[in-house]
Amino acid sequence: MISKQVIVWRWATVVALVACMAGCWSRAGGRSVVVYCALDSEFSQPILAEFTRESGIEVAPKFDVESTKTVGLVNAILAEQSRPRCDVFWNNEILNTIRLQRRGLLAPYQPPEADEFPTEFQAADHTWHGFAARARVLLVNTQIVAEAERPDSIYDLLDAKWRGKIGMAKPLFGTTATHAACLFASLGDDAAQEFFRQLKANDAQILSGNKQVAQGVASGQLAFGITDTDDAIIEVEQGQPVAIVYPDRRADQLGTLFIPNTVAILRGAPRPEDAQRLVRYLLSPPVEAALAQAESAQIPLNPRVTVAPRVETPRSVKAMPVDFEQATECWDRAARFLRDEFTAG
Repeated sequence: MISKQVIVWRWATVVALVACMAGCWSRAGGRSVVVYCALDSEFSQPILAEFTRESGIEVAPKFDVESTKTVGLVNAILAEQSRPRCDVFWNNEILNTIRLQRRGLLAPYQPPEADEFPTEFQAADHTWHGFAARARVLLVNTQIVAEAERPDSIYDLLDAKWRGKIGMAKPLFGTTATHAACLFASLGDDAAQEFFRQLKANDAQILSGNKQVAQGVASGQLAFGITDTDDAIIEVEQGQPVAIVYPDRRADQLGTLFIPNTVAILRGAPRPEDAQRLVRYLLSPPVEAALAQAESAQIPLNPRVTVAPRVETPRSVKAMPVDFEQATECWDRAARFLRDEFTAG
C-alpha cells in the first residue's frame, strides 16, 4: 500500500513540475475563468490551483457526478448556448467534445503549444485539442483469476466461465460510452451490437462508474472488469490483489483503446482571453508531466514530455486504430441501442 510519505512526495513533484512554468505567466489580479471539467476533481484541482497561483486568474470549476459527468456537462453547455457561462470545457474524453464542435459551439484557437502534439489529437479547425490520454484496460483480481487464465481481450468478458463475475461501467456515459461508439465504428453496428448482447447475456455487472469497477475487482466482487488506467493504477499502487491487462494487443486483435482528455474554448465565452491562457497552460509540457506523475498516471501525448509513464502507452502496446470522427457519427446509434439493451425493463 502507498505510504502517506509517497503520496506527499508525489503531489510535491506534481506541484514542482507545474510550477516550472512560473515566470511564463504574468499575474492578472481580479480576473477569472469558468471551467466545466469532466476529469475527476482530485486530479484536475491541483492543476487548476497552480494555474491560479501562477497567473492570478481565479478558476471557477464546475464538476458533475461520477456516473454522468461528461454528458451532464455537455447538456449544461447545450442548455446555455444562447448565453454561455462556461469559458473552457476540459473533457476527460473526446467524442462529446466533437459533438459540441459539430453543433458549432466551440471557438477556434491554435496556441503555439498545440504544434507539438500529433495531428490525430487535434481538430482540423483548431476548435479542440487532445492531451493526457488514458487506456481502456482489463483489471484482474489475481486471487480469483489464475495467471494461466488471465484474459487478454475484451472478448474474454463474454466467456461463460466468468458469468456474473465480470463488470463494466454503465455504457451510456464517459469513456465507457466512448469505447462503445469506437467499437461500433471499428466493428460495424451488427458485430458491436452482438458483443454487447453477449456481454449482457453473460450477466455482466453494470456499475455506476469506472472507479466502482476497479474497486469491485479489488474487493473480489468481480473477477475482472473493464475500466480506465487512472482508476486501475490506483488499486495497483494501493497494493490490492489486482493486475492490469492491456487488451487485444496482438497483431490479429483490435488493439488497446487510448482516449485523450480534450480542451476547448466555448464560442461566445465571456472571458476569451483568460480562456486562451488556460488552454495554453493545460497544453504545456509541465502539465502533462504533472498528470503523468499524479495518482491518475495520465499518458503524455506531447513527445517533448520525457517523464517515464507508470502505465503502458501507444508506443509500448498496440493501439486500437480509431477514427474519432467516424466514432462520433456512430454515437447516437450506439447510445440508442445501449440504452434499450441495458436500461429496458
